[in-house]
Amino acid sequence: MQLLLEVKDSKAEFILELLKNFSFVKAKPLTTANTQFLEELKSSVEEVNLPQEGKIKLQSAKLFLKEL
Repeated sequence: MQLLLEVKDSKAEFILELLKNFSFVKAKPLTTANTQFLEELKSSVEEVNLPQEGKIKLQSAKLFLKEL
């Protein structure tokens, strides 16, 4: 199982050191680029789910093609 934890910068070093002391845990920090990618991916998935939840209505394919 993989977990993604969000930790305050001031506590990150402590948490990483703590996790490294468990033999069954592999811990490594994410790079800034990876963090940004994951945030954008999360946002995209939430946007894709909006029509399924009935929060927005999608335009029809015919209307879309007319705009082109």
